[in-house]
Amino acid sequence: MAKRKQAPETGGIAVEHSVSPAGERFPIPRMNEYAPEFRRLKRLSDRARKDGREIVVVMGVGFVGAVMAAIIADAEDRKGRPNKFVIGCQRPSTRSYWKIPLLNRGEAPVKAEDPEVGEMIARCVLDKKTLTATFNSDCLKLADCVVVDVQCDYTKHDLGYMRSGEADMAALEATMRTIGEKIPPKCLVLIETTVAPGTTEFVAWPILKKAFYERGLRAIPLLSHSFERVMPGREYVSSIRDFWRVCSGCTAEARRRVERFLHQVLNTKDFPLTVMDRPIESETTKIVENSYRATILAFLNEWSLFAERNGVDLIKVVDAIKMRPTHSNMIFPGPGIGGYCLPKDGGLGYWAYRHILGFEDGDDVFKITPTAIDINDMRSLHVAELTRDALRNMGRYIAGADVLICGASYRQDVGDTRYSGSEMVVRKLTEMGAEIRVHDPYVEHWYELEKQDVYPAPGYSWARFFRNQEDLVNISVQKDIAKALKGVEAVIFAVPHKQYLDLRPDHIVKKAGGPLVVIDCFGILSDDAISRYFELGCEVKALGRGHIQRIKEKVRRRKGRR
Repeated sequence: MAKRKQAPETGGIAVEHSVSPAGERFPIPRMNEYAPEFRRLKRLSDRARKDGREIVVVMGVGFVGAVMAAIIADAEDRKGRPNKFVIGCQRPSTRSYWKIPLLNRGEAPVKAEDPEVGEMIARCVLDKKTLTATFNSDCLKLADCVVVDVQCDYTKHDLGYMRSGEADMAALEATMRTIGEKIPPKCLVLIETTVAPGTTEFVAWPILKKAFYERGLRAIPLLSHSFERVMPGREYVSSIRDFWRVCSGCTAEARRRVERFLHQVLNTKDFPLTVMDRPIESETTKIVENSYRATILAFLNEWSLFAERNGVDLIKVVDAIKMRPTHSNMIFPGPGIGGYCLPKDGGLGYWAYRHILGFEDGDDVFKITPTAIDINDMRSLHVAELTRDALRNMGRYIAGADVLICGASYRQDVGDTRYSGSEMVVRKLTEMGAEIRVHDPYVEHWYELEKQDVYPAPGYSWARFFRNQEDLVNISVQKDIAKALKGVEAVIFAVPHKQYLDLRPDHIVKKAGGPLVVIDCFGILSDDAISRYFELGCEVKALGRGHIQRIKEKVRRRKGRR
């Protein structure tokens, strides 16, 4: 999304621009704009303080930070008066700066299926005037509280081998240094980012202490941690504001302050806070929580393969188990585990054990968590194998076949493509020579493909694990399912979007122009639909649904009796 262009109006001086997903170009601020910007923020903050409001700076206005900033800005005291003034701060890089002018227009810089996101941001910016955004990190000098929502990723260097990866702490460490250099000594700092256990106490806190020492400050920095459990979709805002939180502080005072702050901005009446003694306990809670979920999904992968090979429908097995209340949250894993958290959070724990906490026996201690992540990363490749085998059963080949992927996002009815299992399916099929089309009613641009040279960062695309990936930058996500189906030889239902649940086999075959391969990754197809596809001359395969072969044989016998 970043571009550099010679601007005629500047006399030939190179002007950097940041380009929004919609294509709008914003010039990166110049040095002479920083002082006026700080004066603007100072005027707004002084006015807010006169009205009895605390000044909160949110560092990072991405997927979590933008919505958290609006939730804080929307908070009110018992008399219905706003009690916070929020400054969202984003580094003015060509990749991300565009978020600042959008926010200051009252527009959400994140795509959301939840209408409350846009409504709340517009209300806080334009009506309540409790939210503004800036590129100038000097805003930290004005803060009573700083909420840190910058990225801390886990980079995998090998596909299917988590242990060789590492935590990417650079952005977080740089942000903590900036914070330490600028905040008032009594300012509360809250790390909301999911981090490797030990980061708050043994990485971030020493950085703040060193910065305070170099400034001649005797105060002990007030540092706390409270992770979010945000979920994309229709309940985006509620998953942050109206959900259980865990928090902790590096000191008793920090713990008291973070409790008070979260009580003021979140719905802790209906969703009580859990207060831990130390940040490492809060950090570990998030890692264990997501590792547990990822492990259960990986566990079902082996039973999915068992089911495919032994005539069992694992979808029905899971549904039967879920009747027992203690197992009601069991879910079928689909074509890999996506989203920002589950595919990598366990890696943060493994890495922290060795590189922050200093233990050398990580490979002996951590056996299940790394294996689960590896299994989940590789599960998507099996979808490509099923597609190849189904085409062979029809006397066709995967090389050169037109294949439609229905669903680019990582879960149903959202537009979030981060770590999507569908991406791995596309990349493997492309490596095998297939011609790929994509349909998704919620995704406008699949940046992991379209911008794979620079997204999520230069050199970090999953394209590096596959060959023959160059043309994927030309992928466009289609919205017309009938048009997308025209002439395809295979359709893969990779995500159970509601738009796919009631598609009729006769309609699919008609639009495709004849019998085709149908791959069901999520138990989308009923037995009747599967039977009808076979009657129409199609080939059907599915993850975890070995009973399909019985349906095929029944159709064959019926046809033989005619």
